[in-house]
Amino acid sequence: MAFWLIKSEPATWSWAQQVEKGTEGWDGVRNYQAANNLKAMKRGDQCFFYHSNVGKEIVGIVEVAKEAYIDPTDPKARFVAVDVKTVKALKKRITLDAIKRTDTLQDIALIKQSRLSVMPISDNHWHEIIRLSSL
Repeated sequence: MAFWLIKSEPATWSWAQQVEKGTEGWDGVRNYQAANNLKAMKRGDQCFFYHSNVGKEIVGIVEVAKEAYIDPTDPKARFVAVDVKTVKALKKRITLDAIKRTDTLQDIALIKQSRLSVMPISDNHWHEIIRLSSL
C-alpha cells in the first residue's frame, strides 16, 4: 500500500461533502505531475484529504476505491480521475503551520511542492501525521 495527499478547496469539494457522498471521483486534475500520481495510485492506497486555500489543513483519510480512468470532466480525454471513499476524519486536524513546525516533516512534498494537488507521502511522514493527529 502507498500513501498520498490530495488537495481540494473546501468551496469546491469539502471534507463534509466527501463524508456525505462516501465515494466520489477525484477529477479535474490538469497538472501532468499530479495526473501521473493519480495514475500510480492503486486500489486500497490511503490518502490524506487536505483543505487548500481555506483552512490549509489535513482533515481526514480517504482510500482509493477505483484506479485511474479517463476523467469525465476532460473533453480531450487526456487526464485521469480515481474514485476515493471516505475512511475517517482525523481526531485533530493538522495545519500546514503545524507541519512546517515539525522537524520530521521538513522534506514533505506538501512543503517542497506546495502547488501540487496530488502527491506521494512517505511511510514515515504518514505515520508522523497520524501520530500528531492522535489517531
